Amino acid sequence: MTGPNTADRTRELGIDFGPLARELEEHQYPTTSDELVEAHGSAVLELPGGEETLRELFELLPDEDFESAAEARAAIFNTVSERAIGRKGYSDRTPPALGERQEWPNESF
Repeated sequence: MTGPNTADRTRELGIDFGPLARELEEHQYPTTSDELVEAHGSAVLELPGGEETLRELFELLPDEDFESAAEARAAIFNTVSERAIGRKGYSDRTPPALGERQEWPNESF
């Protein structure tokens, strides 16, 4: 996800990266999780259910190697806690297609 607007996007998949979005893009790669923590460990990621720092997330990934900012972001998405979920059990899927259910409850869509 590189390009002119990548560093300007601070919110992705429910995580608000804030200034860390640009810092990850401008960081020199390849790098390690330890080097990112040293440079940006106090950066706060805002989640729907709270916040976490980059240091807290990457404690779970010691000595991880990253070839790009996209790889570092992917590691963040894979490491955030359940506070990133938002509404648990929520589904935005549409109801089943006709014939998939025998009885329809009283629903309005």
